[in-house]
Amino acid sequence: MSTLRVTAERLTILDHPNADALELAQVGLYRAVVAKGAYRSGDFALYIPEQSVLPEPLIAELGLTGRLAGSAANRVRAVRLRGELSQGIVCRPAALDGTDLESAAAGGEDFAERLGIVKWVPPVPVSMSGDVESAPDLLPWIDIENLKRYPGIFAPGDPVAVTEKLHGSACCLTYYAETGTVHVTSKGLGGQRLALKESAGNLYWRAVLGHGLPAVAARLAERLGASRVGVYGEVYGRGVQDLGYGADAHAQGAPGFAAFDVCADIDGQVRWPDAFALLEGEVPLVPKLFEGPFDLDTALALAQGEETVSGRGLHLREGVVVRTADDRYSDVLGGRAIAKVVSDAYLTRKGGTEYE
Repeated sequence: MSTLRVTAERLTILDHPNADALELAQVGLYRAVVAKGAYRSGDFALYIPEQSVLPEPLIAELGLTGRLAGSAANRVRAVRLRGELSQGIVCRPAALDGTDLESAAAGGEDFAERLGIVKWVPPVPVSMSGDVESAPDLLPWIDIENLKRYPGIFAPGDPVAVTEKLHGSACCLTYYAETGTVHVTSKGLGGQRLALKESAGNLYWRAVLGHGLPAVAARLAERLGASRVGVYGEVYGRGVQDLGYGADAHAQGAPGFAAFDVCADIDGQVRWPDAFALLEGEVPLVPKLFEGPFDLDTALALAQGEETVSGRGLHLREGVVVRTADDRYSDVLGGRAIAKVVSDAYLTRKGGTEYE
């Protein structure tokens, strides 16, 4: 899940092809449907991204009472309005009257706290929860930003790999070479530096033990000369999320698992080596859809279509993750050059689940 930032942005206004009274306000590569004439290209306005939870007074001010997602009708999600995908909300709340939005945009000011907007935190089913313990030395999680929001992360021709993004629940094992111990955690708990105590019924521990990850991580630590090794993967199957890829997470044996990243602490420096080069033949991997020079249109197109995990195209594809082949630094993100693109069909599907 990407980070929540509510920022002022310069807009590009485009015609809505199916509605005379509506237009499209573009921010990065995102487009939000707005009333015709409300803005002109070059204007600055606030952009509230998907998965934001809005306070009731702001919802009422924007005329969105009863029109947002979630049981409390307060969460922003992608919708289709007269056939066009609308992602996020473009607005100028009264609380920001007198604010120089152009200067705020230049400075990257975040208005989330000021407006009482918070990030939506998905619920956690019992099978994914459990007793926890403090784990301050866990290897880090990386929030993956959306390429549509930051289209300048990669330059044309950058060597990249594009992998399928799975709709499961992210799991990480951290292996400590000095003691041979492991910590297992989810994305939400890992961000709090908490690990799950081993339990035979816990989804993540079933995946870790069922796919032999502790031994794999030990071999990686020796091979890389690392003091800590992290193996990151997606646990999936029926009973985890609404997209099951033909697997059943509650059946006997290990649930579906596909690794997508490796992290290694080598001489005190955290690195992200090529997971495919290190794990091929060791554990299941997320499908690699493309490897070569970066092209924006190719990345956007690959996010659409059917899943390839099952080999049978059982349902829609969640999207893709794009990362540089050489783990380079991104000035746009101020960190690792990695981004996601989520498919339009996934964003607008009915009855979806979003457990973290």
